[in-house]
Amino acid sequence: MAGEFETSVAYGLKLSKRIYYGKQSAAAAPAAPTPPEMVRQMSRRSSTGGGSDQQISYLPTAVTVYAMVSEPEAVDNPDVPSYQPYVHGRCDPPALIPLHMYGAELEVDCCLDHARVGFAGRWRVHCVKTGRTCDCRVAVPMGEKGTILSVEVEVTGRLYHSRLMTADDADELSKASKAVGGDGQYLKGNIYTFRIPQIAGGSMISVKVSWSQKLVCGGGQFSLDVPFSFPSFVNPIGTRICRREKIMLNVNSGIDKEISFKSSSHGLTELRREVGKIGFSYEAQVNTWSISNFSFSYSVCSADLFGGVLLQSPFLRDFEERQMFCLHLFPGTNQPRKAFRKEVVFVVDISGSMKGDPLENTKNAILSSLYKLNQEDSFNIIAFNREMYLFSPLMEPATPETIVKANQWLNDKLLAEGGTNILPPLQQAMKLLAETTNSIPLIFLVTDGTVEDERDICSFVKASLASEATGTSISPRICTFGIGSYCNHYFLQMLAQVSKGHFDCAFDADSVDSQLQRLFTTASSVLMANISMDCLEHLDSLELLPSSIPDLTTGAPLLVSGRYDGIFPESVKVTGTWADMTKFTMDLKVKRTKDLPLDRVLARRQIDLLTATTWLSQSKELQEKVAKMSIQKGIPSEYTSMILIYTDKGEKPPETHLVMEVFSKLNSLKSLQLGTESAEKQNIYLGSSLGIGFGNLVATARNTPPGTEEGKQPDAAAKLVNAASSCCGVVADRLCSMCFIRACSHTSNQCSILASQICAALACFECISFCYEICACE
Repeated sequence: MAGEFETSVAYGLKLSKRIYYGKQSAAAAPAAPTPPEMVRQMSRRSSTGGGSDQQISYLPTAVTVYAMVSEPEAVDNPDVPSYQPYVHGRCDPPALIPLHMYGAELEVDCCLDHARVGFAGRWRVHCVKTGRTCDCRVAVPMGEKGTILSVEVEVTGRLYHSRLMTADDADELSKASKAVGGDGQYLKGNIYTFRIPQIAGGSMISVKVSWSQKLVCGGGQFSLDVPFSFPSFVNPIGTRICRREKIMLNVNSGIDKEISFKSSSHGLTELRREVGKIGFSYEAQVNTWSISNFSFSYSVCSADLFGGVLLQSPFLRDFEERQMFCLHLFPGTNQPRKAFRKEVVFVVDISGSMKGDPLENTKNAILSSLYKLNQEDSFNIIAFNREMYLFSPLMEPATPETIVKANQWLNDKLLAEGGTNILPPLQQAMKLLAETTNSIPLIFLVTDGTVEDERDICSFVKASLASEATGTSISPRICTFGIGSYCNHYFLQMLAQVSKGHFDCAFDADSVDSQLQRLFTTASSVLMANISMDCLEHLDSLELLPSSIPDLTTGAPLLVSGRYDGIFPESVKVTGTWADMTKFTMDLKVKRTKDLPLDRVLARRQIDLLTATTWLSQSKELQEKVAKMSIQKGIPSEYTSMILIYTDKGEKPPETHLVMEVFSKLNSLKSLQLGTESAEKQNIYLGSSLGIGFGNLVATARNTPPGTEEGKQPDAAAKLVNAASSCCGVVADRLCSMCFIRACSHTSNQCSILASQICAALACFECISFCYEICACE
C-alpha cells in the first residue's frame, strides 16, 4: 500500500510538469533543499541496493493534501490555462499531485509522557483546470505511537467534522445518509490517509487535524518529535505569497518540580514559566516551509527518585462515576545503585513470512543487544517456526567469545521457512529461566504472525507465573515485539502485561532494528522490581491499569492509573526490590488536581489495556465499556468507527457524542439523511481502519510477509486479461505489451486507438479503467 502511494505521487509530480504558471514564475519559484527526513529515507533505500529511480521516498513527512487525478487531461493551471495537448487514457490508481500549501500552524500540549498535537493548514487545488473537479487525499503522518483524534475539513461552503460512533451506529448512519467512502487507512502504521470527494479546481481547502503521540523518555529527558518537514513541491509559486509558520507549545509535567529546557529545532520564545509548567511560541515569515520536524526536549529537575499520586473527579457527564487516580514514579538522574544481573532469552519467529529484511533486521538487533550485556549476565536464543531450535541447551555467559558463536549460529541456522507455533518455544524459555536467583529474567518474544491458541498461551503464562511467585523471587518478564499488522498486538500486549514486561512494535521492516534495540534497552535497565502499592485495601472498589505493576527502569517514569470508590488515603506506600535484593519503601503524597486533563492523558493507555483484556475474556460488557470510553474521550478504538459529518458552512456542527447517543436512542439518525444529494454533500465514512485489529490468521498461514496487503487489486494488465474472453486473449496480450506495462515510457495514439477498438468490441466496462503510463510531460 505504501509502495503504491509513493508510485502514485511520483506519477503526480510528472503530471504536474504540465502546469504553466506564467513567464516570470520559474524565476520566482523558491528553491528548497530536500527535507532531512526524506534524506534519511533515501539513504535507507540506497543501503538496500535500490535503483536510482526508487531512492527518493515520496511518503509524506508532514500533513499533506493531494489531488487525486484519474484523467490527466484535467491537469492544468485553473488561473492561466496552458492548452496542453490532450493526453489519452486514465490513471488507475489515480495519480497523486501534492497541492501547494498556504498556511501551517502547529499546537502541541504535553503532559506526563503524552502529547496532543493539533495542525491547521490551507491548500489550493492549483493543478486542476477550472470547471473540473477531483477528489483530494489528506495524509497525516504522526510521531511516536501516534493515534488520529479528530478531523475538520472546510472547502467551498462545505464543512466536515469527525465523530466517533459504535460500528453499528456508524453503519446505520452511513446507510441512512448514503455516505460516501473516505477510504481511511494507515500507511506503515503511522501515516493516516483519507479522501474528500469532488473539490473544484482552484478551490482552497482548510484542514484541521489532531492526534496524540508519546514523548520518548530516556537519559532523564522527555523528547518530542512532530512531523513538520515539507518537501519543496508544496511551496506555492510566486514572490508575493506570504508564508507564515506558527508553533505553540505548552508543557504541564503534572509534577511540582522545575522544568529544564534542553533543545528545540525551531527558535522558540518562552511565554510563561511556573513550577511544573512552561509555554513557548514560534512565528516566522519564511521563503519556504519548514524542512525539519519540530523537535523539543526537556527534563524534570531532580537527582533522586521521586513520585506522587494525582486524584481527579470525573467530569460532569462522564459515564464512569468513579474517581480517577494516577501514580507516577520517576527514577531521577542520580542512580548510583547496582544494576540487576540479567538472564535473557530471545524467542524469535523464523516462519516463512519473516524472510528477508524482517529477519535480517531482527538478527542485527539481537546481536547489538547481546553486546550491551555484561559478562556476568547470561543469555540464550530460541528460534521457532513449526519446529524449535536452541542456540544452547543451557544459559550461556555473555562473554565476547560466546557472542561471536551466537552471531555465527544466527547466520547459519536462522532461515525463514515453515509455519508459526509460539507455545513450545515459550515453554522452553520459561524452563530455562526457572532456576534464576538474584537477577532479572527476561524473555523477548519476536513474531510477525497470529496463532490460534493465543488465549491458551496467556493462560499458561499466568499459571506458570502464579506457581513460581514467592515473596523474594523475580518471575520472568516477557517482553513482546510485533512486526507488521498480521500479528495480534493485543495478545502480545496481554503477555507483557501479565508478566510485568514491555511491548513494542514495528509496522515496517526498516524500523525493526532500532525499535527492537530500544525495547531491549528499556526492559533491561531495571532499577526496581516487584513494586506494589499499599494503603488501598480499604477502598470500596479499585480498578488498576495495568493490573500488574511494571518495574521501574532507569530511562522512563512509571505510570499506573485507574478508578476507585471510597476515601483515598492522604499518602500511598510504595515498596519494591533493589538489585541487591534489599527492600525499598517510600510514602507518596496524594494531591488533587483540576488543571490537568488526566482523563485524556491516560485514555489511550487505558483503552489499549482494556481492549487486550476484552480480547482475552471475550466479554461483551467490557467491549461496550471500551466503546463508550472511546466515544467519550475522542480516542479511536477497535470497537468504534469514524465518520465525517457534513454541514453547510454557517450551520451549527453536530453536537457531542452524548447528543449523538440521544439521537440514536430516539431513532433519529435519519434526521441526518441527505437523500439523493450529490456526493459532495454527503457524510464521509472513514470506517474502522483506525484500529490495528486482532491479527490475521489467514495471512499467517499463507506466510504473507508483513507490509504485503491482502486482497490487493490486480494491476491493469491483469484486469485486461481477466476481462477479455478467452478467444480474445491473444489480442489482449498484444495490447498489454504495447500500452500497459509500466516500463513503457509514454502513451502512443496508436495504442489508444487500439484500446478503444478492443473495449468497444468486447463491450467490457473493465477495459475502460486501465492504467496508462503518463509521461507526456517528459
